[in-house]
Amino acid sequence: MVNIRVHGRGGQGNVTLAFLIAMAAFYDGKFSQSFPVFGVERKGSPVAAFAKIDDKFIRSREQIYEPDYIIIQDPSLVKVADVLTGAKKNTVVIINSDKVPAKVCPGYTGKVYCVPVLKIALKEIGKPIINTAMLGAFAKISGLIKLESAKKAIKENLGEKYGTEVLEKNVKALEAGYNY
Repeated sequence: MVNIRVHGRGGQGNVTLAFLIAMAAFYDGKFSQSFPVFGVERKGSPVAAFAKIDDKFIRSREQIYEPDYIIIQDPSLVKVADVLTGAKKNTVVIINSDKVPAKVCPGYTGKVYCVPVLKIALKEIGKPIINTAMLGAFAKISGLIKLESAKKAIKENLGEKYGTEVLEKNVKALEAGYNY
């Protein structure tokens, strides 16, 4: 089973990102689940969400304490929250940043990918909505979900709710995150 932990702040689409990862994996024919963990947090407070992907049925329902992938949507959380707790030697970190990995995750010796999803979102969507660009980066870096499945997940989950224009912008952000 592959365990993915998403960190960000309330309002950044962390729960939606975990859900889109799980849905894309489902469309790829895998078993998946996603779920958030939060208490009384408000917009701007640290939030975590989880996704699990496997080739067989997933029975576990617990939080992820030793992730295979850590996605950090807000790089300031590295300094104020324990977002790297439980990281193993081979845990891959994907972080919203245009800096070099040693600057954003000092002391972490595992693989770190810095992807400027905020810049991508501002260019493609016109707003700081970063989760679809991060979905694209995750798809490319992990190889766990196909780009077409990620597009389908976005279309199925955002299309009717937000309309064609917003959907098209989010698909462009997905593709830009994937191609970065």
